[in-house]
Amino acid sequence: MSSKPKPVSSAARVIPVPKPLAPDRAAPKPKPVAAENLNPYDFALLQFERAADHLGLDAGVRRVLSTPKRQLIASVPVKMDDGSISVFNGYRVQHSIARGPSKGGIRYHPGVTLDEVKALAMWMTWKCAVVNIPFGGAKGGITVDPKKLSLGENERMTRRYTSEISILLGHDRDIPAPDVYTNSQTMAWMMDTFSMTKGYSTLGVVTGKPLAVGGSAGRNEATAEGCFVAIEEAAKRLSLPLNNATAAVQGFGNAGAAVARFLDEAGVRVVAVSDSKGAVYDKRGLPMDAVFAAKEKKGSVTAARGEKITNEEILELPVDILVPAALEGVITRRNAARIKAQIVAEAANGPTTPDADDILRSKGTVVIPDILANAGGVTVSYFEWVQDLYSFFWEPDVVRTHLERTIRQAYDEVDGMARRFNTDLRTGALILGVGRVEEATRIRGLFP
Repeated sequence: MSSKPKPVSSAARVIPVPKPLAPDRAAPKPKPVAAENLNPYDFALLQFERAADHLGLDAGVRRVLSTPKRQLIASVPVKMDDGSISVFNGYRVQHSIARGPSKGGIRYHPGVTLDEVKALAMWMTWKCAVVNIPFGGAKGGITVDPKKLSLGENERMTRRYTSEISILLGHDRDIPAPDVYTNSQTMAWMMDTFSMTKGYSTLGVVTGKPLAVGGSAGRNEATAEGCFVAIEEAAKRLSLPLNNATAAVQGFGNAGAAVARFLDEAGVRVVAVSDSKGAVYDKRGLPMDAVFAAKEKKGSVTAARGEKITNEEILELPVDILVPAALEGVITRRNAARIKAQIVAEAANGPTTPDADDILRSKGTVVIPDILANAGGVTVSYFEWVQDLYSFFWEPDVVRTHLERTIRQAYDEVDGMARRFNTDLRTGALILGVGRVEEATRIRGLFP
């Protein structure tokens, strides 16, 4: 007589081997793995909910804080150089004005969508609160490939876009700044267009302007400098000497190029950099002067000496520090397990998905979140705005001193929140930022 079988726990359940199928029956196809949701607005909302859970916010407050205050979609007709008319889609989203005028960049990119702009505006709200400056969050953009435009077409598009969104703008209402594929010249055109509609110069309506028209010393490299300071703080806590560290920088625009320069000057061996055309890698370290020369003369870092790799491969190199400085959604659950860097410093907005965050945290990777790592730009934009309002401009050393102090203090506060709530730096930063916006919203109340 056989003995009674022992029950099997759910943790060690025996899965029976299926019987072979009859020859005339087709084997069922395996179910495809669900694709990761890469919609930036969806994962901005998920990040917010994680922070809201820690803060214990009720449903009504969550709805108020997560919903954009205003969303503007505008047609932007432009006369092209050949006499034809093109019409582009333009956007401006104000997420919050609870702590002050809304603030956020303008990007020109073929991938710009309303959901992307909404996500970026939300992140700007939290970012301004993390570094404790009196702005809310906004963002704008045009769905366009600016590389296909002449200088004149770009200027006409910028001026028409500015006129379309001018009903939202003002030094005390909404203040744009440069972002992807826009620069100080773009801001000068925007400021001039807005000023012409007013009949007088309004320097403070945008930031990131040239020095000749109310710009601030240190603004061009502010995002990168703030990112470098945050990397210093992370490395200090990991006891990682920067002069023996290695780094890779994905994206060689204004922020990425300057971060690479700061790292190189600090003794970090920058072994790889990339731009939209690809990446170049040398494990011995890339000579930065040669990389900058290749970018300027040939139009791409890939013209520099070194092994040619892809923008995907650069993320997985065996380095101490990884700086994603391009676009959002590049580190996902598909590649997060292969990220080898100890520190991921998000110079770009939203480069890491929530699923990837969970994987990186389980590995012990320190992710310096975008709303802290790239907050140097909006910090010095705030300094520029203040200088414009008072028509009193600071020396470069004063700007750098205030920027460094702001980022180091913000890092300490974010790190403190992460430790207090036993979470990662991103959630710690969101708890800090969302908490400050919630406090301002609660104190102000709802009108009427």
